[in-house]
Parts: sequence; structure tokens; C-alpha cells
Amino acid sequence: CWPRIRRSRSSARPSTPSPITSTYTVTGMTCQHCVASVTEEVSEIAGVTEVGVDLATGLVTVTSSEPIAEDAVRAAVDEAGYALA
Repeated sequence: CWPRIRRSRSSARPSTPSPITSTYTVTGMTCQHCVASVTEEVSEIAGVTEVGVDLATGLVTVTSSEPIAEDAVRAAVDEAGYALA
């Protein structure tokens, strides 16, 4: 009879980094098309996982898996035709 070897399996999962949320103010947006343009451009930044835009306040909330440089957000907003305040 062969000896039984017991192997324990760890149930611990590797920790995933917490999402990072940053908020910016965008000027010049007046309609839902503006919102869609800003959302599309900011969403293309590497690491961005979610973009929320509030037309009434101009607030843009960016959630990412890693820190995002403000210059990258500024360039994306500029590409959409608007500006960071």
C-alpha cells in the first residue's frame, strides 16, 4: 500500500487592488451628446474601468484599476472638444 499524501489547498485568493476614483470638472458640456463624447474619450485611457458624467454639474467621475495621470484625462477631454476646469 502506498502512503497517502495530503496536500492542502489554500482558499486564500490573491488580493486585487482597490479601484481608484477621481473626480474632475469639465466645462462646455450642454447636452447628452457632449456627455457621450467625454465618456467615450475618457474610457479609452488605459486602466479606466468606468466613467460617470453629470451634465448638470459638469462632474466627471473616473474609476480605474491604476492611477491615471490628470494630463491623460485633460487630453481625452480636450479630444472630445471640452476642457477641464
